[in-house]
Amino acid sequence: MRVLRPFWFITVLLLLGVIPPATAEVSLPPLFKDHMVLQRGTKLPIWGRAAPGESVEVAVANRAAHTAADADGRWRAVLRPLNAGGPHRLVVKGETNSIAFEDVLVGEVWVCSGQSNMEWPVSLARDAENEIAAADFPEIRFFSVPKKVADVPQQECGGKWTSCRPKSAAQFSAVGYFFGRSLHRKLGVPIGLIHASWGGTPAEAWTSQAALDADPAFIPLLERWARILADYPDAKAEYDRAFIEWEQAAKKAKDEGKPEPPRPWPPLGPGHPWRPAALYNAMVAPLAPFAIQGAIWYQGESNADRAYEYRTLFPAMIQDWRRAWSQGDFPFLFVQLANFMGRFETPQPKSAWAELREAQLMTLALDNTGMAVTIDIGEANDIHPKNKQDVGERLALAALAKAYGKKVAYSGPLYKRMKIKGNEVVVSFTHTNRGLATKGGAPLKGFAIAGPDQEFVWADARIRGKKVVVYSDSVPSPVAVRYAWADNPECNLYNGAGLPASPFRTDDWRHDGE
Repeated sequence: MRVLRPFWFITVLLLLGVIPPATAEVSLPPLFKDHMVLQRGTKLPIWGRAAPGESVEVAVANRAAHTAADADGRWRAVLRPLNAGGPHRLVVKGETNSIAFEDVLVGEVWVCSGQSNMEWPVSLARDAENEIAAADFPEIRFFSVPKKVADVPQQECGGKWTSCRPKSAAQFSAVGYFFGRSLHRKLGVPIGLIHASWGGTPAEAWTSQAALDADPAFIPLLERWARILADYPDAKAEYDRAFIEWEQAAKKAKDEGKPEPPRPWPPLGPGHPWRPAALYNAMVAPLAPFAIQGAIWYQGESNADRAYEYRTLFPAMIQDWRRAWSQGDFPFLFVQLANFMGRFETPQPKSAWAELREAQLMTLALDNTGMAVTIDIGEANDIHPKNKQDVGERLALAALAKAYGKKVAYSGPLYKRMKIKGNEVVVSFTHTNRGLATKGGAPLKGFAIAGPDQEFVWADARIRGKKVVVYSDSVPSPVAVRYAWADNPECNLYNGAGLPASPFRTDDWRHDGE
C-alpha cells in the first residue's frame, strides 16, 4: 500500500534532522581532513553524508571511485590501494559541491589506545625537553580523538590531523609518538597515528555492547552496571547534598585558614567513562572503517582487580575491534603492565598485577598479537613510568615482525614448559634469541619454587644455554615455579637481544577466594 505524506509532515522531518534535505551538500567525518595519512597497500574506504541518491565521486593520486548516497543520505566509496608517498590532493565531488583535502600522505596508519599510560604526553616523558626539541618529523601525522562518552555507537568524532612538530608532539601520546618515530625511521614512509585514550578507564568501556552481550562471562559485569544505573538517582541526590555540605565546610576552612576537607566523589552513572561500551561508542566506533595497519594498546591497570575476567574480556575486545574494521585479524600489539608498588621479602601467594600480566600473556594465543614486556622499566612510586621511549621501541619491534615481516627479535623470553628432574625444575622458553642472559652477568633473580604444600620460597636459578634450572634446598620435591610473580618484582632475565622475560607461573593455584 502506498502511503502519501503531506508536505507539512516532510518539512517537520527535515527540521528535526530525521531525513537529510534534498539539497544537502556532500560532507565527510572529521577523520578526513587536510594533512591526513591514508593506509598504503590496501583498499581505502571513504565515506560521508549527502542527499539521498546523490552521486559522489572520490579521487586521489590517479585513483577514483563513484558511488551514490543511500536512502538515509549515507555514502561510501572504496579506492584501490595506493603506494606510500605524497603529498596528494583528495577531492570529493557531489552534485552541488566539492571538497578538496590538501597535503594528504600515504603510509602506515596505527590506532593508539588505552588508559593513562597511553595518554601520557611527551611533555611528561623522560628527557622531555630534548625529545620535544627533536620532534620535527613532517611525515608523521597526529590525530587525537576528543574524550567523549556515548550510549550508542557514533558515526563521527571530533579532531583534526596535525604534522609532527615540537609543539604538537609535546602534548601527543608519548608511547604513540615513540612508536611512530621508530617505524618512520625504519620503514622510511609516512606514519599516521590516531590517538584515542582516557586515563583510568577499564577495558569494558572500550568494548561494544554487542560483544559484551554476546558472552555469558560478562553477565556479572553488566548486572553490576545495571544496578549502578538503577541506584543512580538516589546516589546523585546524596552526592548533591554532600557536595553542598562540602562547599560550606570548605568555605569555613578557608576563612579559618585551615586545610580544605576532602571533596566528595560523584557517583558512577550515566555518562561515566567507566560505563561498558561508553568509550567504544564515542571514540572507537567513529574510526571504523578508516583503513589502518593495526593498533597499539596500553591498558590494564584499571582491570587489575579483575584479572581472571580480563582473560576473556581483553581478547573479546580485540576481536570486537577487528570485526568493526572488517580488515581481518589486523596486528594488535599491547604493553604488559610495568613493575609498580613496593616489594616483599618473601614470595607472596597473590599479586593482582601479576595476575593481570598473566591475562595479557595469555592473550598472545590470539592470532597476530604481540606484547611489549616492561617489567624492567617501571617505577615503584609512580604508576606512570617516565621511560616511554623503550615502550614505544618494543612495540615497534613487534610491529616490524608482525605487520611488516621483518626478521627481528621482537619479544623477550616467554615460558614454554617445565620438566622436573629430582629436586630441580628445568624451564624452557621461546624467544631466547641467541641464548638467555642477565645484565652484566649478575646472578639470576626473581625465581620462586614450591612443593606440594603450595608454599613458595625464593629459589636459586642458573642459566643453562636456552633454559633455566631452578632449585632450593628447602624444597626437595618441587612441583611449581614462578618468575617475577609480584607487583614490583626484582628480576633480571633477558634474551640475547636484550629484551626482558615475561613474568610467568607454571601453576594455576588460586588464592583468597578468587
